[in-house]
Amino acid sequence: MTTGLRLEDRGAVVEVVLDRPDKRNALDGPLFEALVETQQALDERQDLRAVILRGEGAAFCAGLDLRAFAGEPALSERLLRHVPGTDVTVAQQVAVGWRSLSVPVIAALHGQVFGGGLQIALGADVRIAAPDSQLSIMEGRWGLIPDMGATATLRHLLRIDQVLDLTYSARIVAAEEALQLGLVTRIAADPLAAASELAQEITAKSPDAIAGAKRLFLDTWYSGADAGLGREAELQRLLIGSANQTEAVRANFEKRAPKFTTE
Repeated sequence: MTTGLRLEDRGAVVEVVLDRPDKRNALDGPLFEALVETQQALDERQDLRAVILRGEGAAFCAGLDLRAFAGEPALSERLLRHVPGTDVTVAQQVAVGWRSLSVPVIAALHGQVFGGGLQIALGADVRIAAPDSQLSIMEGRWGLIPDMGATATLRHLLRIDQVLDLTYSARIVAAEEALQLGLVTRIAADPLAAASELAQEITAKSPDAIAGAKRLFLDTWYSGADAGLGREAELQRLLIGSANQTEAVRANFEKRAPKFTTE
């Protein structure tokens, strides 16, 4: 079974590559599992100095592979289970888990960065986007809420009204607007080259100082996020498989206006 993930190990710097280009790197069960396992493996690396996240092909990640989820009904519930020994679900871990690494994580973004793909990118310390990048909190289109750590990652990037605007509308924003909003750190013509350059700058610094700086700001900046993570999972469990959520998916696949109920 292919996992849809590969590593390009350059010693001190490792590139974590979402590798389902034919699916625009959409997230299925094996890819979720591979991301969690990769985070755990990287966390044990003593020689590691930086991680770069990127996507193969035309997109960083177009979100969930809903056809894969439809073919495996138990997958949604499995992703909403907690990672053993933590208060974080598997779905949340693939995004917020990058923060647990002692080294900086840089996301190089291009093309579609939708839904779960955006939430994974938000878990990185720095996001460098290509001018063609398109970003969206797209879960509402499928009758869902963002439940991969967005309550923890967005709270100090955007104002709450901006988050609600993007979540309610599920609209797509271009790189320039994403930069103005705070969804991305900066724009570069070649985000992978820019990410690699930043990674090399990091390797020239004291590893203790870099690790200390990451812990200093993440441990203080985002304190109090745990309640939001629990609430994400609680609300998503109520939505998955409900009549209106199923109708949202069906209408998208059938390219028609959805017919929701208010009962």
